[in-house]
Amino acid sequence: MLVPLYKLLCFLKKTQMLLLCLGIAYLMAGSILLLQRSTIRVVQTNPAGLPPLLSLAAPPAARETTGLGTRTRSRWAMAQAASGGGSNVNQQWSGSRSLGVQHLHRRWFHNLLPESPEQRVSLLRNSRHKGTYIGCFLHNSSERALGGTMLYDLRKMTSTLCQDTCSESGYQFAGLEYGAECHCGNRISSPKAPEEDCSLVCRGERGSPCGGVGRLSIYKVEEQLPGHRKFRNIYHRGCFKMTKSTTGTFPVYSFQPNLTMQSCIETCTDKELPLAVFRKPHCFCTQTSSLFSVSQAEDKQLCVERSDLNHTAAAASTGPAEHNHYQVYHTPVLDSRCKERMFLPQRSASLVALSSFPGAGNTWVRHLIELVTGFYTGSFYFDGTLYNRGFKGEKDYWKSGRSICVKTHESGQRDIQMFDSAILLIRNPYRSLMAEFNRKCAGHLGHATDAQWSSKEWPEFVSSYAPWWASHTLGWLKFGRRLLVVHYEELQRTLLPQLRLIAAFLNVSITEERLLCAQSNQDGHFRRSGAQQPSTDPFTPDMRQMIDSFILSVDQVLQSRNFSGLPQDYLPR
Repeated sequence: MLVPLYKLLCFLKKTQMLLLCLGIAYLMAGSILLLQRSTIRVVQTNPAGLPPLLSLAAPPAARETTGLGTRTRSRWAMAQAASGGGSNVNQQWSGSRSLGVQHLHRRWFHNLLPESPEQRVSLLRNSRHKGTYIGCFLHNSSERALGGTMLYDLRKMTSTLCQDTCSESGYQFAGLEYGAECHCGNRISSPKAPEEDCSLVCRGERGSPCGGVGRLSIYKVEEQLPGHRKFRNIYHRGCFKMTKSTTGTFPVYSFQPNLTMQSCIETCTDKELPLAVFRKPHCFCTQTSSLFSVSQAEDKQLCVERSDLNHTAAAASTGPAEHNHYQVYHTPVLDSRCKERMFLPQRSASLVALSSFPGAGNTWVRHLIELVTGFYTGSFYFDGTLYNRGFKGEKDYWKSGRSICVKTHESGQRDIQMFDSAILLIRNPYRSLMAEFNRKCAGHLGHATDAQWSSKEWPEFVSSYAPWWASHTLGWLKFGRRLLVVHYEELQRTLLPQLRLIAAFLNVSITEERLLCAQSNQDGHFRRSGAQQPSTDPFTPDMRQMIDSFILSVDQVLQSRNFSGLPQDYLPR
């Protein structure tokens, strides 16, 4: 009896020791795991920050894409919920630069903020800048460091990209803000800020300071060789007759015996004024003015003849004649009245759609509407690329009532009747199809390759999307409650009258100055260059026969609804 009891006691002691050893091992393993996890930095990824897909999406089996838009917006709503919502972020950004605000910066800019002052200092020491880093400067609504043009790229902004852009536009300084915004200018107009305020690094690189909240990291761009200074976004406004009393009110006047159009534009760009008024040897610089409206422009030949006849006499004088004709150019400087945009101060109870078939120029028209009205446009979808390029309404809920109008490509009855009125934008289907295929293959500003044009995906795309071009317009003509039909081609030919019609339809009062400012900056950074075209005609005879039949059908319905028909250049008639 004692032997079995003794064996049992021995077994229990061994089991107890075994359990004790297992418990100790378990605790040690858990401690090691926790230590390892504490050293790992978890990086959150943002779907909006991913590069655009280059593969062609499958053609729609049906021409309603509500499901796709809903899924896209649902993913964005989840991302907003994870980040605490846009309104909360805006409120916290306006406060002091506390640890909480820095944490928000890290989340919004994907851990671009250095973890410590020591890391920030080493980052600045190790970075190689193309130009010369000047320092950190204030840049807010009351004190703007640089007053030239600006551009956005929240996905891949770099100091080199910003400096190249400013240099090519004729500017001497480049400033970066929020890790993603690029500002240009020829003089710094605000005081310096503490260097730690410019704590964000560029979105597209880790080696350069890229400003902060209301702060610019400013670089002096590399000097260009004499005579090699380039200017982009130069716009010839026309020939105008000006009096001496009028030109006397312009803020800048320069008399140069060997004056050229290039040197006059350079003078006005250096002064950060958007208009150069030129007649040898006189150069004036001024703000955008209603004096230079299209209705007041005269025959450009008068400027040429007057310049040739009066050049010798004018060169001998110290001031301009009492009456003379002047060439007027818009410099690369963006008028400050075009920069400020906002959401509607009061939420609108009426939803206005900006509806178009994909590839019809919706993004460009949104850019024009924002310029001329000063209000953000919204979107039924969330396009991270467009948001990164400055369309702040992309992240706003499309039914919020805070946008002047809402982009949509939907064409189903229910989708149309959700809006109280709509601007229906129509473009030549041949151009629209090519533009949308380019976008699907190479993004908003890229071009498809010859291999993609000759692939089997192109005819599949045309066979599916060409009927959609027709059904989209016909659907809005049938179910739309209140419509303004705008033809893309007419907008190109007669920009100002079309913009006036759009503003009146949106019930927005616009000034002549803002209208002219929009005209001068009409291209922006959102239009694809038309220089690169397929080496061969991508449309086969069968494709053209199908598309032409759709053009005739849409033209007939437009005229039957008392709208103007399609432009004559859509097809020979």
